[in-house]
Amino acid sequence: MATSDENDPGVNEPHAVHTRAYQQELLEESLRHNIIIALDTGSGKTHISVLRMKHEAERHWKKVSWFIAPTVALVEQQYDVIKTAIPVSVGLVSGASEPNQWKDASLWRRILSTHQIMVTTPQVLLDALHHAYVDMGNDVGLLVFDEAHHATGKHPYNMVMKNFYFSLPPRTNISSAADRVRPVVLGLTASPIYGGNVDVAFRDLEKNLDSVIRSTRRNRGELAEHVYRPEFKHVLYASPIHTWESLPSKNFQALKAVVDELNIENDPYVISLRSRLAKLRPTDDRHRIDQQLSKAIHKEDTFSHKGLRDFVRAAEDICIELGPWAADWYVAKVIERGKAAANPYNNIMSAWQEKEKRYLLSIISKVHVVTPPSDPDSIVHGITAKVRALIDSLVVEEGLFRSRDEDYSGLVFVTRRDTVLALAELLRRIPEIAQLFRIGCLLGSSSSFKRHSFLDITRNILEESQADTLRDFKIGDKNLIVSTSVAEEGIDIQACGSVIRFDPPPNVVAWAQSRGRARRKRSSFIIMFEETGPQKVREWEDTERKMMLAYNDPRRDAILTANDEDFDDMDGYVDFEIASTGALLTLHSAIPHLNHFCAVIPSGGHESHVPIYELDPPDYVEGWHSLPNHSEAHYIGPWGATVSLPRALPKYLRQFTTPRIHSSKRKAQQHVAYQAYQQLYHAGLLDNHLLPLSTAIEPDKKEEVEAMLAEVAKRASTARVTIQMDPWAVSEDTSMWFAHEVTITGLPNMHMLTRRPLPAFAPEDCPTLYIPKVGEAAVGVLGGESVPVDEDRVRRAKEYTYRLFSMLYGSRMDRDKMEFSYLFLPASAWPGEVSWETRRAWQQKRYSKGLTQPGEGRYVANAAELGRQFSYPKDLALVRGMSKFDKPLQLVSWRYDALSVEEEEKFREQYNTYPDLQITYPLMVVRALPKRRNFLLPFTLENTDEHHAATAASGDLPYLLHPQHALVELASRAELQYALMLPSILRWLSNALTADALRTSLFLQTPVFHTPLPLLLTAITAPASQELFHYQRLETLGDTVLKFISSNQLYAAFPLWHEGYLSRKKDHAVANSSLAKEAVHKGLYKWIIRDRFVPRKWKPHSATLLQNSVEEIADEREDDSQAVDDTCNTEKKDIKGEKDSKGKRKKKAEELSTKMLADVVESLIGAAYEHGGFDLAIDCTERFGLGLSWKKLPQRIEEMHRVEDLDDIPEQLVLVEQMIDYRFKRRTFLVQALTHASYQGDSAVMSLERLEFLGDSALDMVVTHYLYHAAGKNYSPGYMHIKKEAAVNSHILAYVCLSTSATVQSIMPTWAPETGLATVDDSQRVHLWQCLLHSSHRVLEDQNLTFARFEKHGPAIAQALREDHIYPWAALTSLQAPKFISDMVESILGAVYIDSMGSLDAVRQVMRSLGLMQIVERVVIEDVDVLHPVSRLAIWAAKQDPQKKIEYKREKEKGKVKCTVLIDEEELLSVTTTYRSRVSEDEVRFTAAEQAIRKLEVLGADMDEVRPVDEDDEEVGW
Repeated sequence: MATSDENDPGVNEPHAVHTRAYQQELLEESLRHNIIIALDTGSGKTHISVLRMKHEAERHWKKVSWFIAPTVALVEQQYDVIKTAIPVSVGLVSGASEPNQWKDASLWRRILSTHQIMVTTPQVLLDALHHAYVDMGNDVGLLVFDEAHHATGKHPYNMVMKNFYFSLPPRTNISSAADRVRPVVLGLTASPIYGGNVDVAFRDLEKNLDSVIRSTRRNRGELAEHVYRPEFKHVLYASPIHTWESLPSKNFQALKAVVDELNIENDPYVISLRSRLAKLRPTDDRHRIDQQLSKAIHKEDTFSHKGLRDFVRAAEDICIELGPWAADWYVAKVIERGKAAANPYNNIMSAWQEKEKRYLLSIISKVHVVTPPSDPDSIVHGITAKVRALIDSLVVEEGLFRSRDEDYSGLVFVTRRDTVLALAELLRRIPEIAQLFRIGCLLGSSSSFKRHSFLDITRNILEESQADTLRDFKIGDKNLIVSTSVAEEGIDIQACGSVIRFDPPPNVVAWAQSRGRARRKRSSFIIMFEETGPQKVREWEDTERKMMLAYNDPRRDAILTANDEDFDDMDGYVDFEIASTGALLTLHSAIPHLNHFCAVIPSGGHESHVPIYELDPPDYVEGWHSLPNHSEAHYIGPWGATVSLPRALPKYLRQFTTPRIHSSKRKAQQHVAYQAYQQLYHAGLLDNHLLPLSTAIEPDKKEEVEAMLAEVAKRASTARVTIQMDPWAVSEDTSMWFAHEVTITGLPNMHMLTRRPLPAFAPEDCPTLYIPKVGEAAVGVLGGESVPVDEDRVRRAKEYTYRLFSMLYGSRMDRDKMEFSYLFLPASAWPGEVSWETRRAWQQKRYSKGLTQPGEGRYVANAAELGRQFSYPKDLALVRGMSKFDKPLQLVSWRYDALSVEEEEKFREQYNTYPDLQITYPLMVVRALPKRRNFLLPFTLENTDEHHAATAASGDLPYLLHPQHALVELASRAELQYALMLPSILRWLSNALTADALRTSLFLQTPVFHTPLPLLLTAITAPASQELFHYQRLETLGDTVLKFISSNQLYAAFPLWHEGYLSRKKDHAVANSSLAKEAVHKGLYKWIIRDRFVPRKWKPHSATLLQNSVEEIADEREDDSQAVDDTCNTEKKDIKGEKDSKGKRKKKAEELSTKMLADVVESLIGAAYEHGGFDLAIDCTERFGLGLSWKKLPQRIEEMHRVEDLDDIPEQLVLVEQMIDYRFKRRTFLVQALTHASYQGDSAVMSLERLEFLGDSALDMVVTHYLYHAAGKNYSPGYMHIKKEAAVNSHILAYVCLSTSATVQSIMPTWAPETGLATVDDSQRVHLWQCLLHSSHRVLEDQNLTFARFEKHGPAIAQALREDHIYPWAALTSLQAPKFISDMVESILGAVYIDSMGSLDAVRQVMRSLGLMQIVERVVIEDVDVLHPVSRLAIWAAKQDPQKKIEYKREKEKGKVKCTVLIDEEELLSVTTTYRSRVSEDEVRFTAAEQAIRKLEVLGADMDEVRPVDEDDEEVGW
């Protein structure tokens, strides 16, 4: 028995390990060959396995040791022991670890590569082997089976060995650690036997585990010193004196009388089946219901009836075993709990249906329950002889331990869980027991939420958890536990002083296991028998002696070889193996595999899909339940079976049949499930691990993205990648310059010289400048000379450029450094240029002779000297004070008039540092230059000339300068204008060159190349750059376009895939991680414009060398991936372009969000769509791949039409065409659009989910296109999203479906004596929802209830949609429509889209017929407020100062649900409504939020509020 025993030094004291001689003997034996260690509980078997695994980890580190235990509790217990004892990584997986999360091959590979020991339940290992996530020969070096005696029959232990171990080559002496061979096997058990035949049991177990059963041979004496065999005792008690009919329990008799009167026809399940049967036409579904009804009536095993009969039987057993008081208490307690659970307003037993609750409540309420007496004498008087014997034994045992001055601890094993509860309660009520013992109960635990039995309510009688009980027992707070067999094995429970079997053990294993709990010194093992005596014990003791002899018989050391005949119990065994992975399908795994496949198919909000099995022949003849004489025909086989799969699959994959050749019903079902699962694999609906594609669609994509974006460990949202490209950078061997012409409206032309020829820019590509007091000015960049510019011209251009920029930006420029990335030179002689050349020559002469005054320079003259020399010219452009910190000013005029006294006083105060200042005339009248520096931004209210005029008093008024203390820049006004505006032009040009580099690199030789520059520029400009236009709107459009074209590609390419597969694949393809991966792969990050243009910090760009040419991007991919890994932990100061160990300059890197990379891909797709529609969008998307095969939409639409037309078209489809005002060319698509998954008709079409998938994307596309292009709106992404939600949410779609109808014209003949025969109008309205093809009573019930709510709330909703300025969210939610109603609208739109050969105009027109387009248009035109009320209230609360806290407190009571709105814990208001389902909770919350908004008068909220960016941002554009 494997437990962490206190007596085992190798388990509980890992830091002071003392290996005993018998443990060392068996360890050495396990190193030589496979063995099953058979030792008593408490002998330290786990310690031997720990030593063996430690040895394996040290010797064969490439393979794992796999420790498997049969229960979750035991797995967790042994994991703690192993992890503490061995200093290697130990992994734990069990049913409690959500094993569905482990259906990922790459995850298993990582786990196996990082752990040396795995501890799991056997099913986890078996599943991993079946799906080839684990290869036993390559991955496992040692298999340890805890509780190895379970390895028989179809137990997972045996399946692991049979299916995967014996097919491997045997291990030999020359096998290396890397060879694909059988792992070593080590078994652990205290009782290696089932049944009484030792030879047969040993032979089977040894063959199954390819091992020899061994115990110690040389150290039996030492083993006896450490394992204390208890003293065996037996207790006899008199047989019960009562008969079944005369049990003295009043409550039992009352219960039995009520249950005996039950009629199965009154059971709610039977009533429901009969009701459903009456409504169904002759179909497969009707046949199944008929069989279910016959079985329910024949077996009377419905949930309610079977549960009540079990209740009666349990009460009978308790009365016979324990006495009438215990039975009375038990019946009263269960009925008390049953009434609470059956209360319709109580959710104690959530698995019970409401009708069952009412039915059970009506029955148990009829039982006249008497309260059992509480006085001890009455209780003791009624106990049975068996209980009396137990009490006496407990008192004696406790007395013996007390006499030895030892604390007593004991276990009482009872067979039935209900008896455990009653016996524990009975013992607590008996004084002589209560004063000696502190009693607890163990019943086992179940985390399942499935409905098992009415008596599940007894779980709630036990108030303490299993863990709490075991803890209290260990620390001594409890000293007696009454337990089921759960305590026999697998639970860490301390050694007991005595173990009492209240009921005899059923077999030798239970006898040995329970005896092993009594392992303290001088402990006792007591079995209670009726007076017939303990004959069985002698058999078990004899069996144990035979086992001991077999352990020590050397002749048994040879391992028996298993062969196919050894698995005769695996009758009809077949398997199907995938060669590429080794995944294995067997008969025994086929049914659970098929169940899982169906369960992952989306169910549309109704009951989940399951495979439906029908036997051949059926169990009952048709209508057996209604026959007057229910005869039973005993059929013994052979059997056949048919399995039906959901309608989401194509017709040829929906039904499979196996002939009537199988020996049992179960085998027939296994064979047909096996056949179906094989065909699903061959149809491409399973992967090579034999799992549904939805669990394994391209699992490696995520891993690749993580590697490329350094997200493996922390799953961070940023990646360090090469910085955005420098559009001015050139290669080292480039020395030529090329001339171009820059034009600005109102200014003379300027030549611009660059190292590379600029692309041709169309006039509409070029920017407009917004100049104060001038207005808008158009910019042009014209291609110039195609031949290089001569050196003299380059030299002059350098000098001119330096002079031009230094007048404004000189403080940030390197002195006399003229190596710029671009150069400028007047295109021709400018007006007035001669005068300025004369002035510059004069100043140059003064400068060269040293005649200049402080502050003057080569191109900066003293204003007084210049004025005297040139008669005070009025065309001076730029002046400033003498200090280098003085701002540049513009000359207004020269003042010759004398100053007034006040003016002079103020003027002298301005020059207070010159006390002897002599005022000479003329003075200079100056004013500050306009503050605007970014001329790319349009005028707004804040920067118009009118605004500046209004604020002139704050500092923009003219003032005076003394010419002697002022400097003049020797530059014309045209040059000043260029100096001011060129930074803005260069910013645009650098961005344009970046976009052109993207176009000529990524999209060269593709149609996307011709996308207009402004669109491309917008698509690659990040919001962080603070440019006028950025990618967010295009990204929103591109996201919808991408999802739409992806849906088209998948729908056409995979005609067999159900909606779940399609959605999973689409979501994977368009996920940010997939898009970001492709962005990095293509080097897209280099072209994303994300730096800010900060004019205050601008300076001309110095010439730089290309770090990497654009052409080398394809070669960089591996370097980028490595750079990502190398820099993920680098501090920001380390990414400034330092040199590496080889002396080469490192690539600059910066943080770039994964979302930004994905957004730019989507915005490029949006830009392509805007220019060239879906064809160009597909061309753009194809450049990124995304794991899909891309074709143009017309070709995909043709593929969608490759379906067979139906012969039998339902008549109501003509009405649907009338409702939507569209006539189908191929009505097959409309039939599919209206076919629910439950439909049992003969139609070959699949259910509507696939069309709903396509229609959903078409609906999104139409609405998003409309919102993006809404005239005069220019919606931001936030507004587009909330307004789109108003048109595409499930509530509005359900409302549209419910409100759509058509009139069926008909007349009815009538006759009256006065008028004779006449006709009257009998026209009827048929609604769209009524045209759904289904075969489900639940669907019908949901339809009727929903339409009833629509009739109540529909008029108010319609009025709100027509007139209100707030969107009626709460009113729409009140419809509580099931998902299939809104799905109908989307599936019809999908059908129209295909039938119209991909016309979104046709889809748009149908949306108009349904009223959807009108809703969208009104939301836009009348600016309806569509923000969700809960969101609006949250935004309002966040804006308050101080912020307020909004809470919604929901309460359910007596069929009502109430929601109270709390603000800062104070009640504002509450709303109450009838509780119908979970949707009622949403409805009442939304209504409460709406009322709170009205009460608080909360106004509209801005969805796109952004924090203004500080101008001191360090990023500066080119």
